Amino acid sequence: MSVGQTVSDGSLLAAAPLAAVAGLVSFASPCVLPLVPGYLSYVTGMTGADLADRRRGRLTLGVALFVAGFSAVFVAMGTLAGGLGRWLAEYADPISRVLGAVTIVFGFAFMGFVPGLQRTVKSGRVPAAGLAGAPVLGVLFGLGWTPCIGPTLAAVQTLSFSEGSAGRGALLSLAYCAGLGLPFLAAALAYRRALGAFGAVKRHYPLVMRIGGGMLVVIGVLLVTGVWNDLTIELKSWINGFEPVM
Repeated sequence: MSVGQTVSDGSLLAAAPLAAVAGLVSFASPCVLPLVPGYLSYVTGMTGADLADRRRGRLTLGVALFVAGFSAVFVAMGTLAGGLGRWLAEYADPISRVLGAVTIVFGFAFMGFVPGLQRTVKSGRVPAAGLAGAPVLGVLFGLGWTPCIGPTLAAVQTLSFSEGSAGRGALLSLAYCAGLGLPFLAAALAYRRALGAFGAVKRHYPLVMRIGGGMLVVIGVLLVTGVWNDLTIELKSWINGFEPVM
């Protein structure tokens, strides 16, 4: 299958926007958003006053390296999940249903209804502040699996498994990284305005968590009931039967 065929596949077209939204919800969650100024300061080695100054080049480079670090981790996970899905294709349907049930649990956990899943895993080592440590911090961020990132990322990896392809799993995780990473870059490019926007999001944290958790529950239900598979087959059939008007 060519790259173009992979990108235009019905299931990927349905899953990629959900993955991107999941990344955006992860960014807007209380586990990530309040820490953004600290991350920006750490990956550049600059103080808050310097961040608000004109040093946009250093700030953007530091954030880009940070995003590249956690993207490498998440895309590797997606590649592995997709590869496992292909390897276990014979059992893909029951496994996807089980993972769908797990996704439902994660959705409720995201909303705060499962306290046991609110634990954060952190590395005891912290890289040196500055550009050199930015990608390393990104990798540690990716491996941290905070309570807010864990459920959304797990849902994306479940969809990657259901794709049954390492390449599709990687692309799906890349969509998640775009949803999570682009706001970091936007904050680097417009630091002062971003802080104001962050304040507005913080005032609506309960709504953000409910929307994000509800989205995960819906994805889980679709996987458990088999509707997700039916939906992607129908979408793929519609795409294959579409003929552009010349």
